[in-house]
Amino acid sequence: MSLVRQGSAYLAIGIVQLLLDWLVFVAATALGMPVAPANVIGRLAGMLLGFWLNGRYTFAEAGAHKLGWKRFARFFGLWLLMTAASTLLVSLVNHALGLQYTWLAKPLVEGALAFVSFLLMRYVVYR
Repeated sequence: MSLVRQGSAYLAIGIVQLLLDWLVFVAATALGMPVAPANVIGRLAGMLLGFWLNGRYTFAEAGAHKLGWKRFARFFGLWLLMTAASTLLVSLVNHALGLQYTWLAKPLVEGALAFVSFLLMRYVVYR
């Protein structure tokens, strides 16, 4: 599959993931959960959906559709790294600007991390 086609599929799935992640994050924080755990829960919801969709559709050539535990372990390690970065960034925004601005900033933070994540998914996780 070409890089352009993979990038397009990754972007489409990423938008769905981001929406789920953001909705869970906003709902959890609106209900009083602190920003850091709410971010982890939101990202966890998006991660589960994204691992399956990206493995099935985006990176499906060369047997990537066979997800398996080895591939999931690489995926989860990358997810932990990206979640730590995301949580740090949204926590900094929350501390500096407050919760409503954090709700607005979260999609921007995740969008910025998505490019790095795509490259690591392509060359490390779904290789």
